[in-house]
Amino acid sequence: MSITFKQAEKALSTAIEKAGSIHIPVSIVVVDAGGHLMALARLDSVYGVIDFALKKARTAVMFGIDSEVMGSIIAGADIHGYGMINSNDGLLTIPGGVVLKDSEGKIIGAIASSGGTPEQDREIAVAGAAAIG
Repeated sequence: MSITFKQAEKALSTAIEKAGSIHIPVSIVVVDAGGHLMALARLDSVYGVIDFALKKARTAVMFGIDSEVMGSIIAGADIHGYGMINSNDGLLTIPGGVVLKDSEGKIIGAIASSGGTPEQDREIAVAGAAAIG
């Protein structure tokens, strides 16, 4: 099963509220279990971070772990890290991509934020994920 639009909308809305509460101009995306875009909000962020958010979300859902966890794995891969980071049309392995799970613990998608600090991006995405978890 994959995320529904209603779930994606709920996660996105909650993440938007969180970004607003800390006054951060970010882009937030929600992808389904196949990494396909379900929802997007560009909150007065610079254009370039849309792709960052999408890559963080796709990285999380492709590997079933939050984006920064994948970053830790790649950091330990030595010379193979370059190939790993450039696989799948490029991964983005910094904080801000969070796996979304249903009530049974199955991965149904991912949410990601980009435009703030790595910690702020993660905080925003975690808030969105909590709305459906």
